[in-house]
Amino acid sequence: MLSFESDYTEGAHIKILERFMETNYEQLSGYGHDKYCESAKEKIKMACGKPDAEVFLLTGGTQTNQIVIDTVLPAYAGVISADTGHVSAHEAGAIEFTGHKVLTIPHENGKLRAELVENYIKNFYADANFDHMVFPGMVYISHPTEYGTLYTKEELTALSSVCRKYDIPLYMDGARLGYALMSKGTDLTLSDIANLCDIFYIGGTKVGALCGEAVVFTHNNAPKHFFTEIKQHGALLAKGRLLGVQFDTLFTDDLYFAISRNAIKMADKMRAIFREKGYRFFMETVTNQIFIILENGKMEELKKKVAFGFWEKYDDNHTVVRFASSWATSEDAVDKLSELL
Repeated sequence: MLSFESDYTEGAHIKILERFMETNYEQLSGYGHDKYCESAKEKIKMACGKPDAEVFLLTGGTQTNQIVIDTVLPAYAGVISADTGHVSAHEAGAIEFTGHKVLTIPHENGKLRAELVENYIKNFYADANFDHMVFPGMVYISHPTEYGTLYTKEELTALSSVCRKYDIPLYMDGARLGYALMSKGTDLTLSDIANLCDIFYIGGTKVGALCGEAVVFTHNNAPKHFFTEIKQHGALLAKGRLLGVQFDTLFTDDLYFAISRNAIKMADKMRAIFREKGYRFFMETVTNQIFIILENGKMEELKKKVAFGFWEKYDDNHTVVRFASSWATSEDAVDKLSELL
């Protein structure tokens, strides 16, 4: 059975597993106060070009989004997101569970447009009753988006300008950030993101780690006592080394970027195969996620031998499905997919 269901179906990169074995019997301080966590944080700061940034290591994407949004927002505020944003659509109400509303606005190919964000904020304050409403206190985006699309430097700059104009933070969900940075279709660097976003995270779970996300507060803007807030949310690992060893390995010798590049290479090869065989694309993407429109009968036939993700109904007879490559996708797997198609 071939699997292109997602980019976190494999375990971890072999170098991470080797480092776990090499460091397993070292006696290290807990809660992230160990040499591997410190080393990983310093390497991430250097990669971002932000030596004064604050970096925190957490275990999963939903957990990271919930803790960051909950601790940064005041009690009376919500977070602006595209209606397709992960915090709105696929996190089981985790943000609302903390008492903060997700304020959704329409997307354009999965992205938020700066003009629509500014209009939302303007209209909020133009209402004489705004004191009775949920304040827009943050803008959330993901890069790549849920549709595998990317923000351009111009688009991210425009969003950043709106956020700074209204003094609210711009927060980027980077669960698949490595795949965005290695795409041939991007003009954004990690340094650009660190300069334009107030907070972002570097995803490990979907890019070679067993688990883990690295949150970066770019200009000494972490919430007060954020470490304690992490513990209060039940998210502080006693064996923080688990995250430190992984990110220290990923950010040694550019491993994070090299394995991300593999996912893009394999996705580009898959896209070429789909085109050659006459399949219809739901949306053009340049990252590791590919969206195909399948006739329902063909979809059921293909599901017997290939795992892929359901996305949405296209019409009564067709379905949009997602094929995802990952850091571990092999040429052999893609060749076998080609034979099956």
